[in-house]
Amino acid sequence: MKIELIDLTIRDLVAGYHDDGEGGVVGYGGRLDIRPPFQREFIYAPKERDAVIDSILKSFPLNVMYWADRGDGAYEIIDGQQRTISIAQYVAEKPGFSFKGLGFDNQQSDVKQKILNYKLMVYVCAGTDSEKLEWFEIINIAGKQLSNQELLNAIYSGSWVTDAKRYFSKRGCPAYQIGREYLRNSVKVERQEYLETAIKWISENNIKEYMRLHQDEESAEPLWEYFQSVIAWIKAAFTEYRSSMKGVDWGSLYNNFKNKSLDPMKIEAEVSTLLDDDEVQRESGIYPYVLTRDKKHLNLRAFDKRMKRRVYRKQDGVCAICKEKFDIYGMEADHIRPWSQGGKTVEENCQMLCRKCNLEKAAK
Repeated sequence: MKIELIDLTIRDLVAGYHDDGEGGVVGYGGRLDIRPPFQREFIYAPKERDAVIDSILKSFPLNVMYWADRGDGAYEIIDGQQRTISIAQYVAEKPGFSFKGLGFDNQQSDVKQKILNYKLMVYVCAGTDSEKLEWFEIINIAGKQLSNQELLNAIYSGSWVTDAKRYFSKRGCPAYQIGREYLRNSVKVERQEYLETAIKWISENNIKEYMRLHQDEESAEPLWEYFQSVIAWIKAAFTEYRSSMKGVDWGSLYNNFKNKSLDPMKIEAEVSTLLDDDEVQRESGIYPYVLTRDKKHLNLRAFDKRMKRRVYRKQDGVCAICKEKFDIYGMEADHIRPWSQGGKTVEENCQMLCRKCNLEKAAK
């Protein structure tokens, strides 16, 4: 069975639209059977039908549709019949079908063009009748949804997205070849995770704005060059690869430290030491920590409830600093000797402090 994505506008879809009133409905220049034998009758309520037109007018993406290739230049809808008929009936001015009191012909010319030029995402499947029916059943059970990046690709479709996909959007693509050891979602590269990650990094989490600004550009090479620079920087700064490096927010680290003078040998020595430290609970956090010095990345081991209760009883509920008595829920466990000075998360290194004293100690 072969499945491929085709580019399609509403103008293409509604060309030759015809409903004979007896079950036969066609579109796409007469080549699309909109209501095949296994499909249900049109059942959208006015509210659902209006939502389709509203989405188009607001340039919101509609869910992906599925067609089957009959092998003779004709197609049949597997999934998307309700949306297709809603669109076609509105454009064809079916009696009684208007949106907010306006039929298609009542819209301004620029709005009509916006509707007709709206791009749809259609996957076409080629195979036997039984394969098509099986695929239809799976689609309806699984309820396949577009990823966030696929939705954005639909919204900002154009020459830039097309070129970006060449670098980032298929298994075995250039980005996969150089980045698979550092990006967590390499098994789903076909779902746009590499493209999404690269844009997130270069735009500092403003993916939509970046795609809007570059939508009409012919080349996505600057994004590809940036991605290569990030990977090269990782390899230069962290000279020994470990699997815990996969999924780190490398783009943010690169953006903040690419112009800093780093000592790879010193970094490697500290990374190795931290990996052997049983206080460190998140190995992937070691890499941002050695650059930022922010301990939150390490998820350091915390005192458990039983240990806190034992120490609280030993102190008779008295804060070790201010000597005032508190309920256990008004106190917090603290390392007598801090982790940065070699302190361990053991009962002998634990003291209970009131929240005020613990906060003041942490600020020193």
